[in-house]
Amino acid sequence: MEACFAVNLYLNMEKQEVLFQDLGLLDYQEAWDLQEKLLQENVKRKSVAYSQESVAVSDPTLDSELPTQHHLLFVEHPPVYTLGKSGNKANVLLGDDELKEKNIQFFNTNRGGDITFHGNDQIVAYPILDLEKFYTDIGKYLRNLEEVIIQTMAEYGVKGERSNGETGVWIEPGVIGKERKICAIGVRCSRWITMHGFAFNVNTDLSYFNYIIPCGINNKQVTSLEKELGRKLDMQEVKEKVKNNFEKIFEVELKC
Repeated sequence: MEACFAVNLYLNMEKQEVLFQDLGLLDYQEAWDLQEKLLQENVKRKSVAYSQESVAVSDPTLDSELPTQHHLLFVEHPPVYTLGKSGNKANVLLGDDELKEKNIQFFNTNRGGDITFHGNDQIVAYPILDLEKFYTDIGKYLRNLEEVIIQTMAEYGVKGERSNGETGVWIEPGVIGKERKICAIGVRCSRWITMHGFAFNVNTDLSYFNYIIPCGINNKQVTSLEKELGRKLDMQEVKEKVKNNFEKIFEVELKC
């Protein structure tokens, strides 16, 4: 009887809701501004909640009741290089004039990580999550983002893996000379609210990576799902798989 009650109780638990938007093709600055807006709204809500005299900060039920709202944004950007706050611009192999000639934008950002590229046919995902409603562990959060991509790749018969000491998703990370990165990850967290996220190469034009040292890592390749499978993928199909795996890994429900 107790076991049955526990199962029923689990099944009746409501999953956390994450508002989902696919922004389509959008300039990097516009997407960054939207992320900052959503993050600051959540920070403000959290500050107000913690300042209420009737609520003790030590209350164990507070985290799940915080009036913050989770978001997940999908977007594709026109060609752009973005540099993390601890990155080295020397990893961009083009000068400003050359970037302008090739119509590639460049941004210094406030995320972690080094240099990476965003462009068409790449799934860029920006989760704005309140980790106090999940776990206050950035390392676990990064591993879960990686797991979303690893499980998505598995649905196409491609084995995604982690590389020791290097955030992101790789193929054959332990085979010298064959290591290739398929998904870059870089995040920012303020008051346990996240922003930025991951860039998953689907049908991405990989030639843009020739003009940078991706993630500041020498002598390692970058790849895409298209390159690994030898065929173009339906972007909408891949997006749906990523969304489904995000729901599963984070135990949430996406709402449009």
